[in-house]
Amino acid sequence: MKNKIIAIIPARGGSKGLSRKNIKPLLGKPLIAWTIEQAKESKYFDRIIVSTDSEKIAEISEKSGVEVPFLRPKELARNESPTIDAIMHAISWFEERGEYYDMVVLLEPTSPLRDVEDIDKCIGLLLNNKKARAIVSVAKSEITHPEFNVVINKNNFIRKTDGSTNFSVLRRQDLRDVFFFDGSIYISYTDTLKQKKGFYHELTLAYVVPKYKYHEIDELSDFICVEALMKAKIEGKTL
Repeated sequence: MKNKIIAIIPARGGSKGLSRKNIKPLLGKPLIAWTIEQAKESKYFDRIIVSTDSEKIAEISEKSGVEVPFLRPKELARNESPTIDAIMHAISWFEERGEYYDMVVLLEPTSPLRDVEDIDKCIGLLLNNKKARAIVSVAKSEITHPEFNVVINKNNFIRKTDGSTNFSVLRRQDLRDVFFFDGSIYISYTDTLKQKKGFYHELTLAYVVPKYKYHEIDELSDFICVEALMKAKIEGKTL
């Protein structure tokens, strides 16, 4: 039997780092519109919604062709509000109305460099793995490998993250590959998401995205970088 899949695009009206970033124009269209278009192009979704507390974001989202079935409660749209709470709220809202979805896909509008192919590959990988219950996108740590990270103690001296002073020189080619959560794609079976209260656990698969796609917009400098990369991508340049 076919799994029913919902895509949820969370977009708060407020933003601590970059004002009104979710609707800030990016190459001629609101930032959120890029993610909406990617979701609409997917072959998997039974429903696509935007979860927002903002009437302006709701208006733009509906004009872009997706549903905004409710306005998110203000207590779930603060700077410190975890996104997972907004996702759980949306799931509960539908279930209270007798609508159930087997799988939830979270697409942050602040990661517009992903492609619909990335979304569909992730869903396909999860559907075809009998043991996995979730999948998230990750990117290889190349610029800031953990082995090169340091902390600064109260006397302003550097220390390794474990507190040691063993600063033996490491060659980058000798280091094992490590990855970080890039934030562009999160997918889970709904029952597991409700049980685990998150996407990261022992049954979560990894989907590796290339270096240029991991940029996430939090501040103006991020926006400038992403805009340049999007322009180069549209122009067909190799990234």
